[in-house]
Amino acid sequence: MIWLFSDLFTTFFLGAFVSLITIMNPASAVPLFMSLSATFNDSDTELLARRGALYAFVILTICLFTGSLLLSTFGISYGALRIAGGIVVALLGHGMLFGRNTHGSPPVDQPHNPAFFPLALPGLSGPGSIAVVIGLSTEIQEIGSWSGIAVASVATVTAMALTCTLIWLTLRSSRAISTRLGRSGIEAMTRLTGFLLICIGVQFIASGIRSFISDI
Repeated sequence: MIWLFSDLFTTFFLGAFVSLITIMNPASAVPLFMSLSATFNDSDTELLARRGALYAFVILTICLFTGSLLLSTFGISYGALRIAGGIVVALLGHGMLFGRNTHGSPPVDQPHNPAFFPLALPGLSGPGSIAVVIGLSTEIQEIGSWSGIAVASVATVTAMALTCTLIWLTLRSSRAISTRLGRSGIEAMTRLTGFLLICIGVQFIASGIRSFISDI
């Protein structure tokens, strides 16, 4: 029984971590973060990075535990959600692969709380990552047993926490990273990430189609 839970934890942890770290792509958020913190001193820059990562974690956690409720409220099936989420993720990946800025540009006027908007939402936890998390929540609900659901939920939350921690470390070192990688290095990483996102989106769509077929 323990090894079953261990395999379940590993499966959901790795699946969530790889999907989230790929779609959130900390390096691609560096230009937006640099723009928002351009006039900040070191302590304010650190605070902005920490709050942005924390807000992103809270947003994703809320989506994980309320995703199934939202689906049942609007009568959306798990298969439909996965297909829609896969399309969103694939389109974001297409934009990153072919050069469209998925994070957008910050507004001219500095927002009152830039750590939440536009850094955390939609900069870090945008439509793609939210779709991934809600898709994971549907997979967790399909496990059946409460013990399995608990293990999978803990694994997913752990993966989200690790992802947001890596994002925080990346943002707080953004000035050094931007200097070392340069624009060409960040662009190359973003395009590679875009290709991986397309693959993840296709996998989500395939999973949704299988759910539709199994319900027939």
